[in-house]
Amino acid sequence: QLQASGGGLVQAGGSLRLSCASSGRTFYDYTMGWFRQAPGKEREFVAAIIATGGNRYYGDSVKGRFTISRDNAKNTMYLQMNNLKPEDTAVYYCTAGRSRAAQTVSWPSEYDYWGQGTQVTVSS
Repeated sequence: QLQASGGGLVQAGGSLRLSCASSGRTFYDYTMGWFRQAPGKEREFVAAIIATGGNRYYGDSVKGRFTISRDNAKNTMYLQMNNLKPEDTAVYYCTAGRSRAAQTVSWPSEYDYWGQGTQVTVSS
């Protein structure tokens, strides 16, 4: 029901925009987020945007470089990634859940729906 796309290979300092499209149902009233997982590492919170699109939250490692947004009319969420670094290399997953609290939007356990992931590779 969630399909992530837009990943690829990019040089350090470059940009990518990930998209997450929903099908079969709408998520306009869900918090939507991005997590990433690098080989051998735990899943890491990247960003989240509350249902109304007002509040946005970011992981410390991406603040100031990544921007999350959503277009409920298109049932799509985006992650604009600028100034990419090799340590951003990971599989990026989009997700949807009911949490709206700043304290819990970074918890994977708060999300009910997960996309299949898209690979982002940043070369140095």
